[in-house]
Amino acid sequence: MTQFFTIVDYVMSLPIIMLTLFALGILLMDLMVPAQWKWTNAVTAMVGIFFSAAAILFRTQRGLTMARLSAQSAYMNSMLVDHFTIYFWYLFLAGAAITVLMSVRYMEIEHEHHGEFYALILFSVVGMMCMAAGMDIVLIFIGLELMAISTYVLVGFLRRDRRSNEAALKYLLLGAFSSGIFAYGLSLFYGLTGSTNLLIIAKRLAEHPGKPSAIAVIALLTTATGLLFKIAAIPFHQWAPDAYEGAPTSVTGFMSVAVKAAAWAMLLRIFLWGLYPLRSVWVPLLVFVSVITMTGANLAALTQNNLKRLLAYSSIAHVGYMLLGLVALGSVDYPAPAFFDGFKGILLYLLVYTFMNLGAFGVITSLRQRDVIGDEIDDIAGLYFRAPTESILMLIFLLSLAGIPPLAGFYGKYFIFLSLIESRHYILASLAVLYAVFGLYYYMRIANQMFMREALDNTRLPVSFGMKVGLGITAFATVVIGIFPEPFIRTVTWSLGIALSAPVAALMR
Repeated sequence: MTQFFTIVDYVMSLPIIMLTLFALGILLMDLMVPAQWKWTNAVTAMVGIFFSAAAILFRTQRGLTMARLSAQSAYMNSMLVDHFTIYFWYLFLAGAAITVLMSVRYMEIEHEHHGEFYALILFSVVGMMCMAAGMDIVLIFIGLELMAISTYVLVGFLRRDRRSNEAALKYLLLGAFSSGIFAYGLSLFYGLTGSTNLLIIAKRLAEHPGKPSAIAVIALLTTATGLLFKIAAIPFHQWAPDAYEGAPTSVTGFMSVAVKAAAWAMLLRIFLWGLYPLRSVWVPLLVFVSVITMTGANLAALTQNNLKRLLAYSSIAHVGYMLLGLVALGSVDYPAPAFFDGFKGILLYLLVYTFMNLGAFGVITSLRQRDVIGDEIDDIAGLYFRAPTESILMLIFLLSLAGIPPLAGFYGKYFIFLSLIESRHYILASLAVLYAVFGLYYYMRIANQMFMREALDNTRLPVSFGMKVGLGITAFATVVIGIFPEPFIRTVTWSLGIALSAPVAALMR
């Protein structure tokens, strides 16, 4: 019997449809508007993002105030719209909106202010939404490739810049290679289980308890290789520093938060919904990867003089911390406290990281002038005397990235460390605390340049209106989440459909 899509399927995917329509509209509109009106493309992209957010709100009916929201599948069970999906959808839209605000003036200075830029951002978010909602490996892979192809073009968007061209080519080649390995691993799971649905794959794998077969282990290793590449974990991180350095700075910020969050959504979907019966294999693997990721990234960041490469290695180090949360939740049986605290730690980490890292890249983006690229550490020497507000905001973002309370970054690390202690991984918790000290050193190295060095140019640094709004939003969120964490912890708890645990309730009181 032939199955047809119903109106429910289209309602479930309405946020995705909205973004697609607005992205296509931008491509058409860009052909008609004159050069001095290119900023209308950014406005159209923002309107599309708000329409998509409104469609999500329509789906939830009462937004985050709802105590319960039934998970609903669509497109013949290939898509699942649940709390987890909606949480990530909002996260992607927030990252895209702030990126658009920060990009308008920057792209004008680079003489590359085209409508395709904003259309590609929206198309990449469409792919991200498919990755977060996908319960079928085919839909997940299609979403991954849509996001990846859009990002490849965004990285190389500065056509006259050799660094941008080189970064895009490296990213494309390594990305295509990792996608091939990832697809091979998924195909092996299809051969083993006879299904592309994650829930059916998990059910079939659970039918054979005990030591997994050699084919299952090979399928897991190849799938994990593709996933670890997408989140830029060592030793699959080689693309990240070059891509971050060569890409337009606003795109670098977008990649560091939204693209990474989408990769994490995909990783969590596959590992916890599909491959959870194989956790006896992937937990030891992730222990090794998380330790070498924290070690290698923190040591590499100590020697960087390019701000974008430094923050690239910093981003890789944060991946190591988040992997520890996955180790903790995979080391205990559901529904132990460590399972939920590790899960919440990852989701809260991604939330706060979106704002504090985008804010840091926003300050670097604002340094770009007609004759100054602004991404070397010497370029921010004496920044306080040229742009005191931006310098203070940068300090806030850096302290938050280092996990200093009462800023937002503290709570991401807190839940990760809590889950490690609850799962009895005391050595891993100690290592994570030690590497957090390393992070504080290289973040304060940037602060030292801003406040203690003499400015090479005393000219006041102009900041566009869109950049001011973007920096204001990111700074406000970084401070407010740190001082008033309760609503945001409840949001993360809502995304998992669970009640607050006793340690968290005590912390919030």
